[in-house]
Amino acid sequence: MNALTLGPEGTYSHRATQAVADDIDFAESVTAIVEGVATGAYDRGVVPIENSIEGSVTESLDALADQRVAVVREVVTPIRHSLLAQTETFETVASHQQALAQCREYLNREYPDVVTEPVASTARGVERAREDSSVAGIGHPANAGDDLRVLESDIQDRSSNATRFLVVAPESERSDAGGKTSFVVYPNTNHPGLLLDLLEPFAERDINLSRVESRPSGERLGDYVFHIDIEAGLYEERTKGAVTELEEIANEGWVRVLGSYDTEHVV
Repeated sequence: MNALTLGPEGTYSHRATQAVADDIDFAESVTAIVEGVATGAYDRGVVPIENSIEGSVTESLDALADQRVAVVREVVTPIRHSLLAQTETFETVASHQQALAQCREYLNREYPDVVTEPVASTARGVERAREDSSVAGIGHPANAGDDLRVLESDIQDRSSNATRFLVVAPESERSDAGGKTSFVVYPNTNHPGLLLDLLEPFAERDINLSRVESRPSGERLGDYVFHIDIEAGLYEERTKGAVTELEEIANEGWVRVLGSYDTEHVV
């Protein structure tokens, strides 16, 4: 089985993907990963969906709404950010924008004058530090190698920092088995109480919602796509009933059932 995830080697996405596949290729964007699976070029894709500090990864939400894929697994990994550099003196800190945001308090306190440089991944930031002595990177300490120093470990603003990754597969591999289920809903309408209408089918059946988010549909201003995660599997009769009712409510648009899956924790 081959898998595609954010590169280069050494990203947190790479660490999560190692629990999924041995044959791993890398892409520079989440969109490219989901497209790679949707087109059949890859068996699996692993994308970050939510961080406990910075919230959802909007590119992942949009890609899941735009492409026809299934979610077959969830991988949760703790995020341990370290400051890596050639020397203790540097002018720039480079890392993924989410990592920079997750260490904002530390950087403001310890290095208020440095310039932050968002790059495609934490591993890319570490590469920048390896190439340029005036640049420090934020990434996993295991990425330091022999030519970088770990100036400080666990610099994330909250010790509980963790990221959820979704494992996407071709739509034909969607499963009804698992403890969680994800949906993307486009009502293609707007009226008072719409969101309440979309959520009531779950509340009435005692199904817990673990995440609800909206993203612009791109069709018109004020028009939204909703992402819903529930703590129940599609094999359950209560979930089947909720989905049927949800499809009736969103009959002017569409409901995409991404599938049911279980969660795995990877250190």
